[in-house]
Amino acid sequence: MIVNKGMIAVLAILSGFVGHAIIKMIYLPETPRCELQHQGWVLYAIRSLICPVQWHLRMGLTLIYSPNACHWRDRKECLMNLSILNPLADNRFDQRLRHVGEEDFNAISIRTVQVNVGLKCNLACHHCHVESSPKRTEEMTWEIMELVLQAAKKAHARTIDITGGAPEMNPHFRRFVDAAIAQGHEVMVRTNLTIMLEEAYTDLPEFYASRRVHLVASLPCYLETNVDRQRGKRVYQESVEIIQRLNALGYGVRQELPLDLVYNPGGPSLPPEQSALEAAYRKELGTHFGIRFTKLYTITNLPIGRFQHDLQRQGYAEKYQDLLERTFNKSTLNELMCRHQLHVGWDGTTYDCDFNYALKLSANTGHIRDFDPALFLARRVVTGPHCFGCTAGAGSSCGGSLVADDAGTANNACGAAG
Repeated sequence: MIVNKGMIAVLAILSGFVGHAIIKMIYLPETPRCELQHQGWVLYAIRSLICPVQWHLRMGLTLIYSPNACHWRDRKECLMNLSILNPLADNRFDQRLRHVGEEDFNAISIRTVQVNVGLKCNLACHHCHVESSPKRTEEMTWEIMELVLQAAKKAHARTIDITGGAPEMNPHFRRFVDAAIAQGHEVMVRTNLTIMLEEAYTDLPEFYASRRVHLVASLPCYLETNVDRQRGKRVYQESVEIIQRLNALGYGVRQELPLDLVYNPGGPSLPPEQSALEAAYRKELGTHFGIRFTKLYTITNLPIGRFQHDLQRQGYAEKYQDLLERTFNKSTLNELMCRHQLHVGWDGTTYDCDFNYALKLSANTGHIRDFDPALFLARRVVTGPHCFGCTAGAGSSCGGSLVADDAGTANNACGAAG
């Protein structure tokens, strides 16, 4: 057999690509996590073969069109997720936008700066899209928090929305809250409630009340069995205990101390109608525990993170994605949270929303240190198939449903969801 130099070169390149794929799958298990949930190992291996070429193409395009979008220390993670040339993003959502005449899917305002201050959490919930747990160590530094405050001031944002993980576990959390309030922002904290029973955090209810922090608390059902199935044993009883403490301080009772609860389905279904489910929550929690709260938010589970892993194990992933796409609602588009906020990851990277953050789909506007309100407002929102989760049915956002829904499906909603 005659082997010329050209053949040797081709074989060398192919072997290098194969080696690259093997190394990534063995030594970089964190990188393909979100990709595997969409594609599986076979398609991921195929994608890995072409990634070296894509990296160079993406870097060239990124340096031309957005030189600050990627920092060299995060080159691989950033480039793997750019919407340009991303084979994972078959962009059915963009196709739907074009079909309904909304191809210019740009930002509208910056009402809120949402900040993920870290992924460490005292819980490891089955539906968590950022896959927080007690083992996670990522956390925002004070230096980045100062940059966030500067960005919020530049953007004239009304609200700073602090999330995690359990955001309270960041060592700079209280200082950040105080600084945001001093700068004139409404501060909203997304809490899992149970953190306030942990040592070193038991004074948080009083801390929050003294500063009139707006609390948004996860309670994915009014039934104990369903909450514990999603979030862990005794989480329901612990959550009830903390809500009662917050009620005693005036939370959910006095107008200046809002306490909102968050419901999300326990399975592959859309949330029931928000106002009817809120009435059911008030009745059940009020009757059994004397609990009061301000509002209920119903939030759709997006097919990402641990929830997507569960869907795949149960064989529901394709059916759930089909449900989201079939129930697309054009009237939700104007109020989608990605069009009205700046989301900042724990490392300072800017995103359109918390879900894009979970998938590492950056807004291509760089690091928070380079934040320019005019440029951020001029961007086109980065999309993917997961975006159908926010536009399905009555819509979904960090503030609950987006449009009225007359489905009237609240009866026994929590039981059905499990």
